[in-house]
Amino acid sequence: MWDRKEIKATGKAAFKANYWKCILVALLLTILAGGTARTASSQAQSQINPDGSASVVDVTVNGTPVVLEELPPEVMAAVGVSVLVISVIAIILRIFVFNPLKIGCYAFFKNNVLNPGAPLDTLMEGFKDYGNTFLTLLLTDIYTILWSMLFIIPGLIKMYSYRLVPYIMRDNPGLTANETITRSRELMNGNKMKAFIYDLSFIGWILLDIFTLGIVGLFWVHPYKCSSDAALYLAIRNEK
Repeated sequence: MWDRKEIKATGKAAFKANYWKCILVALLLTILAGGTARTASSQAQSQINPDGSASVVDVTVNGTPVVLEELPPEVMAAVGVSVLVISVIAIILRIFVFNPLKIGCYAFFKNNVLNPGAPLDTLMEGFKDYGNTFLTLLLTDIYTILWSMLFIIPGLIKMYSYRLVPYIMRDNPGLTANETITRSRELMNGNKMKAFIYDLSFIGWILLDIFTLGIVGLFWVHPYKCSSDAALYLAIRNEK
């Protein structure tokens, strides 16, 4: 069975051997993880005047309330079209840019553990199969959300079950979306609690990251954790 200390030591060594590239890729992965789930949204409430104009309109865009007054119907229509266009662009970017880049980031860290000094062009590996990448990550999100609706604990368990999906996608490109998810679930059988304890072992670094306003996270914690996560995947894969 894999050992937590050995996994972290392997990840740290790989990170230090390719320091600045790991920092850059970890930063990119953090940005992508926070941005792919966001799409423009709007909610409006209006009071229509006799002349057809809107007297008070409350618009929420990306969670920020905006109050507009005396907007004519044509302006309201333009706002709605703009939000729709932004939403469509966000979805297109997620499918064709963000998701493939995320997979490329995971591939980079895995390759860097195997051969420290991995080049940045590894990021392009995620662009080899748009359709399967999008479908696999979409189904993973849907399954996790559905289990989370039952309760927090089932959702957390499934999150750990699907943890290895991004790595398996590049290692086994011939698998369908559901086969990739099933493979991750099989690999994580008997490893979920150990992986949870492994994650908890980084709590000190995470707190230090918070206290330093993200500086330690940028230059150490995030790339160190990403490298160790890749080492964890390889250890579990080799055992199974």
